[in-house]
Amino acid sequence: MVWILIGLAGQAMFSIRFIIQWLASEKAKKSIVPVSFWYFSIGGSVILLIYAIHRRDPVFILGQSTGSFIYLRNLYLIRQENENQKKENNLK
Repeated sequence: MVWILIGLAGQAMFSIRFIIQWLASEKAKKSIVPVSFWYFSIGGSVILLIYAIHRRDPVFILGQSTGSFIYLRNLYLIRQENENQKKENNLK
């Protein structure tokens, strides 16, 4: 039962990211992806990866581990862009 709750928690986090993205887009009146989307993506993916490892499901493990890498990469790119913007602003 504990593992089912862990799996459901991961799936809930993964699903919440779409609600966050939808609300942010509605507020901006255009399609955007807020940084919190990527944090919820990582959280949900890592929890689901742990669940998949427990279940010994290679398809699920591969899917979640690949997704986690992509989400982390997006956060890295966002951080790099923010640092570059700060540098540009300091030069002005």
